[in-house]
Amino acid sequence: MTNIPPPAEELRLLDAELRQLDARRAVLLRRREWLVHVLRTASAQRSVPGAGQMPPVWPVAPGAAAPRTEATAPGVQNVLLLLGGILLTVAAIAFTLVGWGHLGITGRALVLAAVTLAALSAPVLLLRRGLGSTAEAVAALGMALTVLDAYALHEVAFDGSGGLGYAAAATAVLSAAWAAYGAAADLLVPRSDAGSPTRPDRARAGAGTAARPALRLPLPFAVVTAQVPLLLWALAVDAGPHTLTAVLLVTAAADTVVALRPAHAPVRIVGLVGACVAGALGVLSAGWLCWSASAPGAAAPGAALLLLAAAIALAAARYAPKPEVALCASLAAGLCLVAGAGGVLRTWLPGEWTVPGCLALGIALLTAVRTPLPRPMRQGVVGASLVVQGLAVLWTLPLVAGTLLGPVALIERPWSGTPLDIRDAVFQDAAWPSYATAAPLVLAAVAGVLALAERRAVRRPASGVGALVLAWAAVVVTPVVLELPYGAGLVADGAVVVVALGVAERARRGTGGPSAPALTALVLALVTSVTLALVSLATEAGTIAVLLALAALFGVASTRPGLVAFTAPAALAHATALACAAGASAGLRPEHTALLVLVVPAVAALVAARAARAGRSAATVTVEAAGAGAALLALTLAVTDLPVLASVLALCGVVAAGTALRPERRRAGHAAAALFLLAAWVRMAAWEVTTPEAYTLPVSVAALAVGHLRRRRDPSVSSWTAHGAGLSVTLVPSLLAMWGDPHWLRPLLLGTAALAVTLVGARSRLQAPLVLGGGTLALVALHELAPYIAQVVGVLPRWAPPALAGLVLLALGATYEQRLRDARRLREALGRLH
Repeated sequence: MTNIPPPAEELRLLDAELRQLDARRAVLLRRREWLVHVLRTASAQRSVPGAGQMPPVWPVAPGAAAPRTEATAPGVQNVLLLLGGILLTVAAIAFTLVGWGHLGITGRALVLAAVTLAALSAPVLLLRRGLGSTAEAVAALGMALTVLDAYALHEVAFDGSGGLGYAAAATAVLSAAWAAYGAAADLLVPRSDAGSPTRPDRARAGAGTAARPALRLPLPFAVVTAQVPLLLWALAVDAGPHTLTAVLLVTAAADTVVALRPAHAPVRIVGLVGACVAGALGVLSAGWLCWSASAPGAAAPGAALLLLAAAIALAAARYAPKPEVALCASLAAGLCLVAGAGGVLRTWLPGEWTVPGCLALGIALLTAVRTPLPRPMRQGVVGASLVVQGLAVLWTLPLVAGTLLGPVALIERPWSGTPLDIRDAVFQDAAWPSYATAAPLVLAAVAGVLALAERRAVRRPASGVGALVLAWAAVVVTPVVLELPYGAGLVADGAVVVVALGVAERARRGTGGPSAPALTALVLALVTSVTLALVSLATEAGTIAVLLALAALFGVASTRPGLVAFTAPAALAHATALACAAGASAGLRPEHTALLVLVVPAVAALVAARAARAGRSAATVTVEAAGAGAALLALTLAVTDLPVLASVLALCGVVAAGTALRPERRRAGHAAAALFLLAAWVRMAAWEVTTPEAYTLPVSVAALAVGHLRRRRDPSVSSWTAHGAGLSVTLVPSLLAMWGDPHWLRPLLLGTAALAVTLVGARSRLQAPLVLGGGTLALVALHELAPYIAQVVGVLPRWAPPALAGLVLLALGATYEQRLRDARRLREALGRLH
C-alpha cells in the first residue's frame, strides 16, 4: 500500500514545491528580459554605420537580476561626442583669447593652421572608417576653429579695419569655405565609405532630390552664415533704409534659390526659413517706406522694392515643388503688387479714395484667371484679390454699424423734433467715420464682383449671399452719405424693405422653396424695417406713418406661403409698436394703451388658426410667439393699475380659450383657466378683499369639477389625483387663517365643510376626501378646545404633565403589539379606499 504522509507533512511538502516553482519562474523572467534587451541593442547598432557585431551573450546567475540600461548606444555616443566637441571648442577659445600673447606671429599662425587643418582633415579619414558621428563632431570643431581663425586674423592683421566691414567679409568667406568643405567631403569620401543611403534616400534621389551628403553640418551652417554678409556690409557703409530693404530682399532671393534646389532636407529647410524671415522683414520695410512717403517720387523706391519682392515670390511660385507652396507664394506676390501700386496711387488721390484705388488694383488681379499660369499660381493671385476686397469691406464696417445701430439712441428721446437730414437723425450721438464718402462705392464694387462670380457658378450659394448682403449695405448707407432730407431718407429705407421682400419672393419661386438667398433677403428686410422704425422715432407723424406702412407691408407679404413664417410675426411686431405709438399720441396712460395692444394677440390667434388650417406649422408657432410677446407687453403696461390689469388678464384668457378650441392646442385651456383665475384674484385685490376663501373657493370648485369629470371617464384614477388638489387649495389656507381668527364663524363654517367632505368620502369610500376632511375636522376641534386645554394645563401642578407622559408611554409599551396590529388594520382599511 502507498504510504500517505499526514496532512501537516503533505502541506509542508506542497509549500516547498511551490516555492521552488516561484524561484524558477523568477529566474526565467529575468533571463527573458535580458534577451529582449540584447536583441534591441543589436538592432540599434545595426542602424549605425560600422556597427555590425552582436555583443557577447553573458550568462545570468540564477539569483542575480539582469542588467538594465537606461540609454541606447547611439544616444550615449552622441552625448559623448557633443561634450567632447564643446570642451575642445572652449579650449580653443580660451587659447585664442588668453594664451595667444605667449607666442610670436609665426607660432600663432602655425598653431592655428595646424589645428584647423587637422580638425578639417580628420573627418575624411573617420568617414572612410565608417565613424560618421565622430566625423560630424570633429567637422563641427573644425568649423568653430575657422571662426576663431577669422577673429585671430582680425586681431593680428586687420586690427585697424572696421568691425562691421571685416565681419561682413569674414562671414562671406566662412560661408563659401564651409560650402566648399561640405562639397569636398562628398567628393573625397565614396558613398560606400560614408554610409550608403537608405531606401527612402535612394527613392528621393531618384525623384530629383539629392541624397544625404557625407557631412550634414557644413552646408546648413554655410546657408545660415550667408544670411548676414550683405546686411553687415550695408550697416558698415551706413546705407539708408532703401538699401537695407534691398539687401534683405536680395538675401531672401538667394535663400529662395537655395530652398528650391534639390539639396538635402536640412539645407532646404534653412533656406526656406531664411527666405521667409528676410522676405517678411523686407516687405514690411518696403511697405512702410512706400506708404509713409508724401510724394510720388518718394513713394516710388518703396514701390519698386515691393515689386522686387513680388517678382521673387512669383519666381518661387513658378518653380515650387508643391502646389501649396506655389499658392502661398503667389498670394504674397499679389499682395505685394497691390501694396506697391497702392502706395504710389495714395500720393495722387485724396485720402478718402485711397481704399477704392487699392480695391480697383485688387479687382484687377482677377484677370490672372484668364492667363496661362499654373492653377496654383492663379488660385494664389485670386486669393490675394479676395484678401484686398475683404480688407476694403472691413474698412466700411464703422459706417455700416453706425447706420444700423445709431438710431437706437432715439429710444431715450422719442419725438424730439425733425432732424436737419437723415445723417443727423442716425449719427446724432455717434461719431461720423472719416473717409466714409467712398464706402458705398467700395461695397457696390465688391458686391458686383461676387455677383459676377455667382453668375459664373463660382461658389454659387456663398457668392450670391455675399453679393446680396454687400449690395444691401451699399444702398442702406447711401442716404446717410449723401445727407438726404429726413423724409427722403425714410422713403429710401422703406424702398429697401420692399425690394428685399421682392428679392426674397423671387428667390423662393426660383428654387421652389426656402433657400439661402431667400432667407438672407428676408433677414435683410427685417433688419432694415427695425432700423427704419427706430429712425422714425424722431417725429410723431413719422413714427405712426412708418409703423402703419410697415405693418401693412409685412401683412401683405404674409399672403405669400413661403414668407409668412417671417413676415407675419414682423407685421404683428410693427402693429404692436403702432398700438403703443397710437396710445401715446392720443395721450393715453400706459395701462390704457395696454388695451390697444391686446388687439395684436387676438389677430395673432386668428392668423395662427388660419396657418394651422393651411398646414404651415412653422408659421403657426412664430405667429403665436409674436402674439404671446404682445400679450406680455400689454400685461407689463397694465401692471400699475389693478382693475385694468384684471381686465387685460381676462381678455388674454379669452384669447387663450379661443386658441384652445383648436384640436392641436387643447393645452392652451390650462393657460386660459390660469389667466381667468389671475384676473379674478386681481379684481378682488383691487376691491381690497382679504378673505382667503374668496380666492381659493373658485379654484377648488373648478378643480373638483374637473376631477369629477375625469373620474367619470376613467374610474381607475386615484381620488388624490382627482380631488386632492381641489380640496387642499381651500382647506389648507382656511386652516392657516383660522388659527389667527378670533371669531367663531370661520371655525364653524370650516368644521361644517370638513364634516361634509368626510361624510362624502366615507359614503363614496374615497381616500382623499376622507383623510383631508377628517384631518381638517380634527384640527378645527383642537382649535376650539385649545383655550380649555391651556386653562387646564395652567391649573395642573408642574409634575402632572411629565407624569401623564410617563403613564402614556407605559401604556403604549404594554400594548405595543396590539397597537401595531391596530395600525396595520387602519392602514389596510385606508388602502382599500380609492
